[in-house]
Amino acid sequence: MLRAGRLNRQVTIQRRAGGQDALGQPATDWLDVATVWADVKHKSGLEVIRADSPASIVQASIRIRYRDDLNAGMRVACAGAMYAITAVMPDIDRREYIDLVCETGASDG
Repeated sequence: MLRAGRLNRQVTIQRRAGGQDALGQPATDWLDVATVWADVKHKSGLEVIRADSPASIVQASIRIRYRDDLNAGMRVACAGAMYAITAVMPDIDRREYIDLVCETGASDG
């Protein structure tokens, strides 16, 4: 059973706005999908070189209550940081939780 005490941070899940802007370019806005309680765990961090500049990437696992409207390509806003969702791993058997595999840093959009 997923214990509510472990879900100790409020996060906002966002998705890209569909469509195009006035110039016909893909829209770059983000829309809120839901604000939920989560358990955020940082798994690892590394430094990489991107465009001749050092950049830090932090990988995290964000566990939330089960829902079926999330996918890779969305993002999570938490305490001023943006985490790109790279994979969605649901608890298919009991449908109690979803683990969002995320990273923030060089590719957080």
